[in-house]
Amino acid sequence: MARIGIIGSQGAMGRAIADIVEAGAHTLAGGIDKGGDAANLADASDVLIDFSAPVALEGNLHAAIGAGVPLLVGTTGLEERHHRAIDDAARAVPILQTGNTSLGVTLLAHLVREAASRLGSDWDIEIVEMHHRRKVDAPSGTALLLGEAAASGRGVILDDNRESGRDGHTGARREGAIGFASLRGGTVTGEHSVILAGEEERLTLSHSAENRAIFARGAVKAAEWLIGKEPGRYRMGDVLAL
Repeated sequence: MARIGIIGSQGAMGRAIADIVEAGAHTLAGGIDKGGDAANLADASDVLIDFSAPVALEGNLHAAIGAGVPLLVGTTGLEERHHRAIDDAARAVPILQTGNTSLGVTLLAHLVREAASRLGSDWDIEIVEMHHRRKVDAPSGTALLLGEAAASGRGVILDDNRESGRDGHTGARREGAIGFASLRGGTVTGEHSVILAGEEERLTLSHSAENRAIFARGAVKAAEWLIGKEPGRYRMGDVLAL
């Protein structure tokens, strides 16, 4: 039985995670939100799950290091400086950072990587995602995760090959580009499709999230897996041994 602390506990994901923890074999060590004391929560926990905001990440990393506890970072909208901070903290404690905690999406990313590695750059890759009207970042963290998987499969850097937000007279599509399209509306939990379009054939790999609980279950499973690991930076694929 693990004591799980939730950072961002009053957000939609935080509440869903708390429900899963309380219904299962683990103990809810507590939760904090903006202005809360992450250090005290870390001291009371065996592992922390962070679904707060990028601005809070540095303090949450310091809290995890101070208490010597693992940290799962599910916060989206991270920038390069945040990833550098995670890399630094991972030298002291185990950290799993992901744009999506769904086990289904984790497997999807694996399949995208495999497909991209086996199909040439003449197969165009487009990633289409749709979320509810209240989502504030685009492309979604999951779409970027899938883009990274595609780039990894091709052995290229995503930022050097990414195309987003086409509008107007954009010219012909660049060979090898990885395109992103973001849709927003209604109450959609999450829809992601990776389209690989070749000459006269098309392959589509998709995932549909029907309820936020799938992310909460995956987050709890990953947090449980993270306990006892050596310091380092981990990914959801490690949880499934992919």
